[in-house]
Amino acid sequence: MNKTMIFLILRNNILAALFVVGVVVSILIPQASGQQTAESGLKVAASQVTNTAVQVVNEHPLVPVIRWAEKERPRVLAIQDYTALMTKQENIGGVVQEAQVMEIKVRHNPLSFYLKFRYPRKMNGQEAIYIRNQNGDKVIGHGVGLERNFGTQFLDPEGIIAMRGCKYSIKEMGILNLVDKLLDVGRKDSKYGECDVQYFEGVKVDDRDCTLIQVTHPVPRKNFIFYIARIYVDKELNLPIRYESFDWPKKEGETPTLIEAYTYQKMKINVGLTDADFDYRNPEYNYP
Repeated sequence: MNKTMIFLILRNNILAALFVVGVVVSILIPQASGQQTAESGLKVAASQVTNTAVQVVNEHPLVPVIRWAEKERPRVLAIQDYTALMTKQENIGGVVQEAQVMEIKVRHNPLSFYLKFRYPRKMNGQEAIYIRNQNGDKVIGHGVGLERNFGTQFLDPEGIIAMRGCKYSIKEMGILNLVDKLLDVGRKDSKYGECDVQYFEGVKVDDRDCTLIQVTHPVPRKNFIFYIARIYVDKELNLPIRYESFDWPKKEGETPTLIEAYTYQKMKINVGLTDADFDYRNPEYNYP
């Protein structure tokens, strides 16, 4: 075999090999590129929240959070009842109020609330009951100390007395209302840019392991109601058990001012609450 034939054979083999490599590369490179693009927008770890909150390329960063809340709302609605220790702190008229701690009972059908305040001391023992479309759609409450002398009162839930020291009425409390609020605000904010969403795993609320969803609007705009909002989702219950939001600092370097914060601790779900739990004549309660 002469040198010319050997050269031709080698050249053809090399070209064939390069062709095969080219085909393989042309198949693999688009797949790798697609995978990289799909993962480039992710800031999530493996949890029930972040598995749902997968951001699609060019999708508004709030959309995955909205998608998660929409997916979970029917499950929250299906919860029959729950008890918890609730802490709330609100900014009313520019003044951050003293935190309030209360024992709560919540039933979804009919929507019913029972509250018994533990703190602050001046409210310790105060009770309130509300059942949607019952008792004239009134809050049944009583004060403590000198106010107890006024006896059991049937109050407009949105009236001056019932709303004293409150940003929202008793009708708007609870986990389901919180999810609905998150959906409402999220849908509105997703129409605009200037939004950053981050996910943090292993965050604790009390002794509960949570995923923290932090939403930030860096620039104050009239269409945004907060600078930073944080949603703490219990990883076992897959429920938001704490929400807090802050206003933009008035001056650079200042600490953001609290707008509102709500925490649900020691939650027990589907405990079998009955009508007696929402009856002010219940002998376990202390209505005058």
